[in-house]
Amino acid sequence: MTLIAQITDLHIRPRGLACYRVSETNMLAERAVAALNALAPRPDAVVVTGDLADAPDDREYAGVQRLLSRIKAPVYVIPGNHDSPAMMRDLLSEVGPIDQGSADKIHYAVDIGDVRLVALDSSVPGKPHGKLGEAQLAWLDRTLAESDRPTLIAVHHPPAATGIAHMDRIGLADSAAFAEVLGRHAHVQRVMCGHIHRTIIASVGGTVMTLAPSTGHQVHLDLGDEEAGKFIMEPPGFFLHHHTPDGGVVTHLAYVEAFPGPFPFFADEGVTW
Repeated sequence: MTLIAQITDLHIRPRGLACYRVSETNMLAERAVAALNALAPRPDAVVVTGDLADAPDDREYAGVQRLLSRIKAPVYVIPGNHDSPAMMRDLLSEVGPIDQGSADKIHYAVDIGDVRLVALDSSVPGKPHGKLGEAQLAWLDRTLAESDRPTLIAVHHPPAATGIAHMDRIGLADSAAFAEVLGRHAHVQRVMCGHIHRTIIASVGGTVMTLAPSTGHQVHLDLGDEEAGKFIMEPPGFFLHHHTPDGGVVTHLAYVEAFPGPFPFFADEGVTW
């Protein structure tokens, strides 16, 4: 059994500053890390699927480094559209092999338990949309061909439309090319994404795309394309991707905050199920 936790869209700010003047993302990310560290069993790894910082700047990545260093599991990160791959390489350490890839793209593959993680970089400098590019897609195709181990791909921008129009307009520009590569590799069991700040499940390239909620604020659910885009303080959460050789990958949504319970199931006297 292999257990991989996924958190995303932390949007760490300089100490004392809220994100968009409302969302206390630093405090909320701290709570997410506490929830991760309290898990039993403990995850074999934690994957952070982008937007670690918000601006970004040096102060934010210093906060990211302090936060991630407290996670009691190996940590693997990829950039989002709010991140700078160059700054991540300069200012983050001990968070996976982010020195790998090309000069402008972070990408790598690692084995975690009985699965393989392939991490991609969809960030485009100064732009909100994502793009992998021909060179990275070619690398992905070669890397997936090297092994038939059950594989999870991490990429910030979702490669499938979500129905939230203002976010789909800043999605993955080369999603069709990405899906074409996936279609050649049946051992890819999950595509792990962020960016949309909501729990969303879709299909892409013959496999399943699971899009995790943010550890901070969530994007308002608007399927009518009536709004330019707003956020809402719905409960933050994270994903647990559970792999077994017989069952493949099963993804669970976990909430950061505590709720009443758990309570045992007891029927009233004389009642049977």
